[in-house]
Amino acid sequence: MAGNSQRRNRRTSNKKGATVGSGGQRRRGLEGKGPTPKAEDRKKHKKNRIATYKAKQAATRRPAPRRGGAKGPSEMVVGRNPVFEALRDGVPATTLYVQQYIDNDERVREALQLAGERGNINLMEAPRAELDRMTNGLNHQGLVLQVPPYEYADPQDLTAAAYDNGEDPLIVALDGVTDPRNLGAIVRSTSAFGGHGVVVPERRAAGMTAGAWKSSAGTAARTPVSRVTNLTRALEAYKKEGLTIVGLAADGEHTVEELDQIAGPVVIVIGSEGKGLGRLVGETCDYRVRISMPGGAESLNAGVAAGIVLYEAARRRA
Repeated sequence: MAGNSQRRNRRTSNKKGATVGSGGQRRRGLEGKGPTPKAEDRKKHKKNRIATYKAKQAATRRPAPRRGGAKGPSEMVVGRNPVFEALRDGVPATTLYVQQYIDNDERVREALQLAGERGNINLMEAPRAELDRMTNGLNHQGLVLQVPPYEYADPQDLTAAAYDNGEDPLIVALDGVTDPRNLGAIVRSTSAFGGHGVVVPERRAAGMTAGAWKSSAGTAARTPVSRVTNLTRALEAYKKEGLTIVGLAADGEHTVEELDQIAGPVVIVIGSEGKGLGRLVGETCDYRVRISMPGGAESLNAGVAAGIVLYEAARRRA
């Protein structure tokens, strides 16, 4: 009919193919888009939701306790080298999270091997987005290790264990030591020289983190650490049990070599490298001792100082 040729969108040709001005949209629509992603990688797919849910469940699962006592916070070790070193050094762990389709380099293979050799570490594969959420956006490099909460011993358990073995208690208490590496080194020295445990305060002090475990070189597994709300009261309780409280101070009235009391039931109190012993803790000590330093150094690292005093105590006891 007349006028029909002016109707909008009316086809006026029988030729097939792209019309003028189409920009080749049909041709591009026929081009391949690469391999189809696996179901676990597709955000709205059921398998992706299941994998994400399992990772979340494992992250919140409470591990079995090691000892009775107060619990510290759980911790995440992130990054390929930190995770490998933590596994190599015996840091306790419950779960190793591995990013899906991670680049399998040497560190990843070694970490997986160490976790497998332990036999008690869960291996979980998780999407990158879930690992980002778990670590608050830290650069995890596809590996995240969950460290369970450390269970601190009761302070009275330290003396009880010593008496059960027919030994005089040798305990180290830390006042204001905030570096976890120092704490780990002191735990290691306590174990090496026959000590029965370490006491730390809850506030303004290092706790048994993954860094402390690493510095202890595995000795934290057999040397208990106790955490107390008030160090002064804990020292007074030890006094009532018959232990001598010996504080290490640069201006101590005695040298370590002069004090015979360290050969008996004793608590050795180590202060921070900068401030030393706090006022109340210092007043609670029965004796304040110093380390003879003919070289003229003003102070020693807390871990080094503790090792020297513990060696002298062990020598006297032998």
